[in-house]
Amino acid sequence: MRSVRARTALGATLVVALALVVAGVALLAVLRGNLVNQAELQAEVSARSVASQVAGGTPFGRLDLPDDTEEHPVQVVDGAGRVVAVSDDIEAISGTGSSGTRAVPGGGEPGAGEVSEEADHSTGEVTVDGERATYRFAAVRADGPRGEVTVYAGAPLATEEATVAGVRDAMIAAMALLLVVVAGVTWLVTRRALKPVEGIRAEMAAITASADLSRRVPEPGTRDEVARLARTTNETLAALEASVERQRRFVADASHELRSPIASLRTQLEVGAAHPELLDVPGAVADTVRLQQLAADLLLLARLDAGERAGRGPVDLAALAREEVAQRAAGDRVPVRVDAESAAEGPGAAVVDGSRGQLARVLGNLLDNARRHAEADVVVEVRRAGRHVVLTVADDGAGVPEPERERIFERFVRLDDARSRDEGGAGLGLAIARDVAVRHGGTLTAGAAPSGGALFTLRLPALDQP
Repeated sequence: MRSVRARTALGATLVVALALVVAGVALLAVLRGNLVNQAELQAEVSARSVASQVAGGTPFGRLDLPDDTEEHPVQVVDGAGRVVAVSDDIEAISGTGSSGTRAVPGGGEPGAGEVSEEADHSTGEVTVDGERATYRFAAVRADGPRGEVTVYAGAPLATEEATVAGVRDAMIAAMALLLVVVAGVTWLVTRRALKPVEGIRAEMAAITASADLSRRVPEPGTRDEVARLARTTNETLAALEASVERQRRFVADASHELRSPIASLRTQLEVGAAHPELLDVPGAVADTVRLQQLAADLLLLARLDAGERAGRGPVDLAALAREEVAQRAAGDRVPVRVDAESAAEGPGAAVVDGSRGQLARVLGNLLDNARRHAEADVVVEVRRAGRHVVLTVADDGAGVPEPERERIFERFVRLDDARSRDEGGAGLGLAIARDVAVRHGGTLTAGAAPSGGALFTLRLPALDQP
């Protein structure tokens, strides 16, 4: 079955049917047991009545046996298994101590005897006037003048069989009707419950066909699982729409950024080909380097977006900061001070788990950004703050306006659109830095430095060394 409604209705019907069968069998067993107990009680009353006569010394031939043989057949058997008394009209009997239907002549002497307190029960058949029926027999022992005898008295089970059969038939009919009702109700309830799901499916199919990610699936007003599914689906569509839009914008911006250095380089090469003496070799090299850096940035962003994880290990941010500053010290117009030794609070205090190459890229991007905007001073500080290692890069430049402190981490964003691209870059450095920080379980934020410039704070989980 491919329909959820059909499978649900069938499953519910089977479960209810199983429960009804178990309950019905138990009910019939209890009913049958009660009716059999009643028959045993009636049979035992008749048997004790006759046993009392035997114990009182009444001769076997004079025993007062029940007149209604069909209702209460009686058979008295002595210790040798011989029938000494039996009800009239019994043609055949089974389930008692003897199958005899005729009494052996005998008598008894007046005297006192005993009747057993216990009674045994058995089931047998009795044929009276050509009609055979099933009976429940009670066997009571009596000690009379002629020795011990056993009195068998029966009670018919026809009432029990008829009652059980009637109840069984009524239960089967009611069960069939109930199962039909259960199946129908389950089908209708499931259909109503799954109607919003069908609406979600239809809308998703329409979105897939139209490729319009701005559309949303209908959200039911309930607070059940279907409503949560609709909300989650819409959240997924919104994230997918944002991702696709971001990818389109990224491709457009990348194409725009690549076009400028490629066009400049081509122009210089064409001029050089026509007029070798006019070839600007340093300019061509600079454009090539810029193009190479841009391609590297785009490749790193693509890898980050794809979820690629670089090799990770212990990285000492204090040592890394000193190394990066030392490598970039030559030719800097602005000096960079590193305060990482005293703030690291001992060896290993500033160690994090991460990719040394990617974290070096983050620090390098922050340093490049600070150098471009600083007036006379850049300060790098590394310190331990609880379970985190905090690295800050501060400059004394104009700073970042508070409304723009989040936007500067977007890709291809430059606050000063009028400045030259050679000085300002492509606007990917801070975006790369934040992506790397997030993928290392940390954060990168922008704020105001004490000197009035920009303050970038990188916070990463510390790796406690054993």
